[in-house]
Amino acid sequence: MPNESTPSGRTGRPRSAAADAAILAATRDALVELGWSKLTMGDVSARAGVAKTTLYRRWAGKNELVVDAVAELFDSLELPDRGCLEADVEDVVLQFAALLRRPEARTALMAVVAESTRDPALRDRIRSAIVDRQKRLVVLGRQRAQARGELPREPDDALAERTTDLIFDVIAGTVVHRALVSSEPVDDLWAASFTALLMHGLRGSAGA
Repeated sequence: MPNESTPSGRTGRPRSAAADAAILAATRDALVELGWSKLTMGDVSARAGVAKTTLYRRWAGKNELVVDAVAELFDSLELPDRGCLEADVEDVVLQFAALLRRPEARTALMAVVAESTRDPALRDRIRSAIVDRQKRLVVLGRQRAQARGELPREPDDALAERTTDLIFDVIAGTVVHRALVSSEPVDDLWAASFTALLMHGLRGSAGA
């Protein structure tokens, strides 16, 4: 029997983690095959083998469902510990690029971002379910680098948070633009060049 848990503050039948995973996978498959405009909750329920009422108990509508389907993919990203910040950043960049090469990730991400330009509530959900959750990688990477003496510590939490936001925006924005907008490869050489630029700046160099 799959592990089940009931979200805090909710009553009734506990949610099944296995059912949730099947629904999110079915959402991604349907989105690749049908596209955003044709995708319906009925399509997802049929593919996942659950009733539509089951979907609506978990998600208010298609927007929320697709964002969570994308978020589950991004949650698979991990920060390695390769002994230095530069190597760690390169690894995450290549992981992210590999994820964006998957049709279900690419299609789903582009669909929700496009739709969010007309839907402020959807933008907020993308921020909370994807962006804010993935900033964990930047936070952990900086903590490790500071512990190794590679980076200084900020004097206050507000500055640390702003720095985290900036680093995340630079890395995520650059990789998404390269992979999805420019449709150029994110290979080992590009990842190394980008990371060197990020680490040393326009006026610096890896050998400086």
